[in-house]
Amino acid sequence: MYHFAPESRPTITAVIPAYNEAPRIAASIADVHPHVQRIIVVDDASQDATASLAAAAGAEVIQHKTNGGYIAAIKSGFAAVNDGIVVTIDADGEFCGSDIPALVAPIMAGRADMVQGRRPTVPRPSERVISWLARRRAPAGDSGTGLRALHWQLAQSLNIEGACICGVLSLEAAAKGARIVDVPVQLRGVRKTRRIAWFHLKQLRYLIPWLLKRYS
Repeated sequence: MYHFAPESRPTITAVIPAYNEAPRIAASIADVHPHVQRIIVVDDASQDATASLAAAAGAEVIQHKTNGGYIAAIKSGFAAVNDGIVVTIDADGEFCGSDIPALVAPIMAGRADMVQGRRPTVPRPSERVISWLARRRAPAGDSGTGLRALHWQLAQSLNIEGACICGVLSLEAAAKGARIVDVPVQLRGVRKTRRIAWFHLKQLRYLIPWLLKRYS
């Protein structure tokens, strides 16, 4: 659906949404840096030094005045990219920058429009259920992953409405005719609190219309 000229070398831009990630943001940028040409950190109104540390580490920084959440952050990042391939990766260091080359390869080869990093385990049962439902309607794969690559035109075309991206981002891309594939990725052990994701109950309200949609 989306193509690059055969002789072109698309620019790879990492979009890193971040909220109060001062202890980890510099290391995350350093991990991603060898595998991309551009890094954009979207600071979602952090209350710590995330933005200044990201800038000092060499990233471009977009700062939100108010906290809008993950979807608002990645959409701000998408809007700032007008060529090449966009890679979204979380700021906490759980995903590995070394997986980026394998992630973008199917897009560069013209075999996919969006590639998702398939995690070895999905920690929350509610997220597993949402991805299972999404896969009943389209090749949604690991729909809640924080590591994915998209053709920039696809990224900019997405509305992405929901309490989170789980299910809805992948199904919206599929509805636009995007070719979606998954590639296996690694996860690092990161010490962070995992609360019960009650917002996944709210997410069903956004997911159901996509589950009822017809896909080509």
